[in-house]
Amino acid sequence: MEKIRTRFAPSPTGRMHVGNLRTALYAYLIAKHEGGDFLLRIEDTDQERLMEGAVDIINRTMEKTGLAHDEGPDKDGGFGPYIQSERQAAGIYTKYAQQLIDSGHAYYCFCGKEELEGMKRIVAGKEISIYDKRCASLPKEEVERRIAAGEPHVVRFNMPTEGTTTFHDVIYGDITVENAELEDLILIKSDGFPTYNFANVVDDHLMQISHVVRGNEYLSSAPKYNRIYEAFGWEIPTYVHCPLITDETHQKLSKRSGHSSFEDLLEQGFVAEAIVNYVALLGWSPSDNREIFSLPELVEAFDYHHMSKSPAVFDIQKLRWMNGEYIKKMPEEEFYEIALPYMKEVLDGDYDYRKIAAMVQTRIEVFPDIRDHIDFFREVPEYDTSMYKNKKWKTTEESCLGILNDLIPILTAQEDYANDPLYQTLTAYAAEKGIKSGSVMWAVRTALSGKQTTPTGATGIMEIIGKDETINRLNAAIKKLSES
Repeated sequence: MEKIRTRFAPSPTGRMHVGNLRTALYAYLIAKHEGGDFLLRIEDTDQERLMEGAVDIINRTMEKTGLAHDEGPDKDGGFGPYIQSERQAAGIYTKYAQQLIDSGHAYYCFCGKEELEGMKRIVAGKEISIYDKRCASLPKEEVERRIAAGEPHVVRFNMPTEGTTTFHDVIYGDITVENAELEDLILIKSDGFPTYNFANVVDDHLMQISHVVRGNEYLSSAPKYNRIYEAFGWEIPTYVHCPLITDETHQKLSKRSGHSSFEDLLEQGFVAEAIVNYVALLGWSPSDNREIFSLPELVEAFDYHHMSKSPAVFDIQKLRWMNGEYIKKMPEEEFYEIALPYMKEVLDGDYDYRKIAAMVQTRIEVFPDIRDHIDFFREVPEYDTSMYKNKKWKTTEESCLGILNDLIPILTAQEDYANDPLYQTLTAYAAEKGIKSGSVMWAVRTALSGKQTTPTGATGIMEIIGKDETINRLNAAIKKLSES
């Protein structure tokens, strides 16, 4: 079998959409599963849409996701340049366009905007434009004269108008279209740059790409690509079109969702490894329904023949859950380093941040969740005294008031405010009073936090906030309960 070669060919126009990341990931997995090569090619021929810094975004995203390319702008494997504008400057596309002109498969077109507007027509309720080939029959002398005069022009591919074109996709099978529906697509634009369609075909052939992976929005373009391949007499690659990604409302995942790009998700506190894992499952599922994979494990398990045709729903809650699983398994030091800025946003002072980090690591799904888990360490929020009622521990406002009053002198006398000695003190008090220790812990924890749930128990909170703050908060709670 020939060596598998895939490529990821993004346009540097902004942040990397989740759909583009999935294309890169699947192209990487297909190649690596078979020990093949994965290429990075920058497609910057659409000069109007280029965004400064976007190539850096692409490189940064590939690095953070672990999708290391074997060849690319920084790694010439003998098929460079790997940036289309550099390939255009080298005359590659002009050369191949001329080859098609010479063989009668392409022609110069001088039609302006007004002429093209006049070719629009309504078909099945939709306005479409099918070029009428009026420039295809221009005499050679006229073409040369108009070019010499500097008249703006493009190069168009001369599509057949009769019969059908069939192409095969690994996921979608054979798809046949009427040639009459295929417009004479532009190969070289009036600015001298190739169109995406043409540059794609030329580069994929010259770089010996065996498998072309892209979104299914390009399904309708595949017959046009095939016609170009056939005009050159080139071998057609294996097509793998990925299913659409939608949001929870089954609309195409867009920027409006707030989580459509890799960088959006990083900023929202997701871990790169979790994002890659989740994106891999948007259109592919392993035979054993397993969900958590490292990148090497994905390489081992991925079989593109098991991809789905159906749209994949981007479920942010499912990603949150998966991210939480990755955070739980993160080494403590790594978690602490990432969590520290989030903790300091909320807590500014002399806190044991390492202890707090250890408390929240297993309780959060994304890093910004940390804020809501620890804000009470700074100050007790407003709360209703009904929070002291607890059926499990049979506590009421009155019973909790009694417990807190009893504990003030005991905890004032306590010198060691580490968790274990504090726990022994509170359980000893409960035993002496003949009440469940859970009742005591509930009363104290509620008084100290004003919250239904906290990342640690009563004695853990006391250790973090210290003796003076503990006594102050218990006294404030006694006052609140007495006045209610």
